[in-house]
Amino acid sequence: MSDSATAVKAAASVESRSPQSRPSSDAVLAYGLLRFTFGINIMLHGVTRLLAPQGAFLAYLTHYFEKTPLMPAWMLPPFAVVLPWAEAIFGALVLVGVASRFAMIGGALTLAALAFGTNLAQDWNIAGLQLIYAFIYYFLLANREQLNKLSIDGWREK
Repeated sequence: MSDSATAVKAAASVESRSPQSRPSSDAVLAYGLLRFTFGINIMLHGVTRLLAPQGAFLAYLTHYFEKTPLMPAWMLPPFAVVLPWAEAIFGALVLVGVASRFAMIGGALTLAALAFGTNLAQDWNIAGLQLIYAFIYYFLLANREQLNKLSIDGWREK
């Protein structure tokens, strides 16, 4: 083998072992921990609402939006049924890293619906917190292909 072929092969070997591609790299580990923790957070938003007494979440929403004329009251019952399931399912998928792209897009769209209502209610403190959640969804989705190695999706790709 020529010296140039050996050099190209060695460079390719070093490149394939870059820190970003190793599951033990700090970036991959940090991404996995953020995804795991965020998944727990979102999943438990839904699970705790599902485990609450029937009608409790709807009562909360009704009270929250009682002074918000732009929020039609007829939208609250279906939203109160769908939201906890969406949070529980998307959160669980993000937590373990299955169907990650679908879960992150679905979770971000669910959050957009929440942000819409929160802004109609003019609850600016909660709206600000929701922007943090939106950024986390953005970060996870934008870096999924490179960093989502410590997940079921990542292990399936090997």
